[in-house]
Amino acid sequence: MTTETAAPDSPTKKERTFFGQPFSLVHVFGVEMWERFSFYGMQGILLLYMFYSAAEGGLGIPKPVAVGIIGAYGGSVYLATILGAWIADRLLGSERTLFYSAIVVMAGHIALSLLPGLLGLGAGLVLIALGSGGVKANATSVVGTLYAEKDPKRDAGFSIFYLGINLGAFLGPLLTGLLQSTVGFHWGFGAAAVGMAIGLVQYSFGRRSLPAHAKEVPNPLPANRRILIAVVAVAAVVVIVAAVLVGLLTADNLADAVALVTLVASIALFAVILSSKKIDGTERKRVISFIPMFLTSVAFWSLYQQQFTVVTIYANDRLNLSLFGWQMPVAWVQSINPIFIIILSGVFAAIWTKLGDRQPPTPYKFAAAAVVMGIAFLLFIPFSGTGAHGTPLLALVGILFVFTIAELLLSPVGLSLSTKLAPRVFQTQMVALFFLSIALGTALSGILAGFYDENDEPPYFGISGIVAIVVGVVLILLTPWVRKLMQGVR
Repeated sequence: MTTETAAPDSPTKKERTFFGQPFSLVHVFGVEMWERFSFYGMQGILLLYMFYSAAEGGLGIPKPVAVGIIGAYGGSVYLATILGAWIADRLLGSERTLFYSAIVVMAGHIALSLLPGLLGLGAGLVLIALGSGGVKANATSVVGTLYAEKDPKRDAGFSIFYLGINLGAFLGPLLTGLLQSTVGFHWGFGAAAVGMAIGLVQYSFGRRSLPAHAKEVPNPLPANRRILIAVVAVAAVVVIVAAVLVGLLTADNLADAVALVTLVASIALFAVILSSKKIDGTERKRVISFIPMFLTSVAFWSLYQQQFTVVTIYANDRLNLSLFGWQMPVAWVQSINPIFIIILSGVFAAIWTKLGDRQPPTPYKFAAAAVVMGIAFLLFIPFSGTGAHGTPLLALVGILFVFTIAELLLSPVGLSLSTKLAPRVFQTQMVALFFLSIALGTALSGILAGFYDENDEPPYFGISGIVAIVVGVVLILLTPWVRKLMQGVR
């Protein structure tokens, strides 16, 4: 794992590398892998913790309320990426924002593991949502600073980084699920905190070797505006606390509130970009072309993110988790999708590379993702009525395989598309719009999951699946018009 470089008039020296990449990648790889380990490990047992009875170690929250909280929490994570990006751009820079955000994530897991009842749940989820948004928004940026713009190793480096994300997502639920099922929920949450601590310790030693420009603040906030921003932040917190105290914001309507805030933010951001005098006619058309794909993305994520709500309930109530006489932990179901991602992401990359200019335009990929996601939901219907724990594990494995195909048709290309369609002066804001589509879809997934009834499943899976397919078909029909607006962008 070393390469030799020679400088004129100097002896040959060895430069440390990580799978042929700059060795600094190992530090970002590590902190992101452990953050994803803790994030998905915690999320694998979170819903169970909420709706399990006190005798089972849970909080006894009704399932419709619990899935709404999960949706609100997931949507808040993606909303927080906007805040994390702003803090990096205006206050701290990407590297410091990443480091401090990881500390906030660890504090959230500690709160979940040590604080009892609803206090620990509330404090933990708020801290993890804020911290994860900061990590998610900045880890990719820090990786980008390790390479020159046209460095041929850049794509391979990001592929290794992406492997770390999914490796953490695979391992996290395995450990936390095993601990939850043997010694209790708080041990599982504690393992998530330890995982994040390991990542932080490793990163704290290695962060000094990162490039200097990873620590730069691209657009520093003027000192005379910092007090105003602080006042606005405090006012926002006061408004939220007041809404909770007077009963305006409750656990029952939390997902609705997050969805409404995200919808308003999305409309406002589209309006700001489209009404700007700094963009020309071609750029304006490209932004308009993104609207149908934004809506398709919302529909896709509203179903896909039900892995953490409906699929978890389904695994708990319907799935036969017996493996050769041993009962598999429910949370292990959350490790199935990362396995498929690790296996299939390379396959999809090879397919798109081989097809080159002959690959389908992005609107068709978005449409196919919605259709395939709808088919995945329809695949649940044949197993309805199998009774408690009557659905074979292999059946859900197959359905999650279809989930993964849908994800790979939309998720990897979504961010790329937002940058390609972005006006020159609104690059970051267009990326924010894609994150807002995920936030809105995730919040909606919690709202929709509240209608799931394990005693009458066909209407829920059938209607959800058909609506997603219709959304995909509509985008297919609109694609010629959308492509015309895209002005040559594929």
